[in-house]
Amino acid sequence: MSEDTPERGERIAKFLAHAGVASRRDAEKLLAEGVVKLNNEVVSHPATFVAAGDLVTLRGVPVEPPGRTRLWRYHKPAGLVTTHRDPEGRPTVFAALPAALPRVVSVGRLDLNSEGLLLLTNDGALARRLELPANGWIRRYRVRIFGAPEPAVLAGLARGITVDGVRYDAIEAGLDSRKGDNCWLTLALREGRNREIRRVMAHLGFRVTRLIRVAYGPFQLGNLPEGAVEEVPGKVLREQMPKEAK
Repeated sequence: MSEDTPERGERIAKFLAHAGVASRRDAEKLLAEGVVKLNNEVVSHPATFVAAGDLVTLRGVPVEPPGRTRLWRYHKPAGLVTTHRDPEGRPTVFAALPAALPRVVSVGRLDLNSEGLLLLTNDGALARRLELPANGWIRRYRVRIFGAPEPAVLAGLARGITVDGVRYDAIEAGLDSRKGDNCWLTLALREGRNREIRRVMAHLGFRVTRLIRVAYGPFQLGNLPEGAVEEVPGKVLREQMPKEAK
């Protein structure tokens, strides 16, 4: 495939990702759906190039050219789906964001009932890079469960665990406190597959009653209020990015 050049422009899937429409992979899905047009012509091939001055639209709405890469911390409340369009009509993260925020995508997801730190960026290609386990970034969670696991059970998670034929890598787990029939745990993992913590806890016989992500790599939830969004300063973003994401 030909490389992007100033003369040829940027491949349209890459353009859409950098514009914050979606990750590169999801941008290719949009192209396959036939909802993207270049200069009023439907585009279906991701190798199509977008040059300066071209008009790109998504479902009839113009897509602004990519700006500088930005990152935000968002304190996601429970009860929101991390998607732009939910077929079941449930409230979404992106509908709840302030209107002044530009078009953004999330770095990974938090499920409907999970809360806490969700990173948002206007650069879909960056979002994809920050999701890769190869970065070595640790996702840290506070988890309330019904029941009291033995220390040896928690320690065993450091060796990884297989649930219903799915192998999960090492999870660092520690008991923070216990009150009645409930315990608070701190869990840390490097990949964070879909509903991983809930599935692992259920496999061990414990029901998760609250799940809060408190850190994603070097970025912390801290005292950010529920529902609030705060931009990461550009200098901090540049300093903290993995080398390949700079």
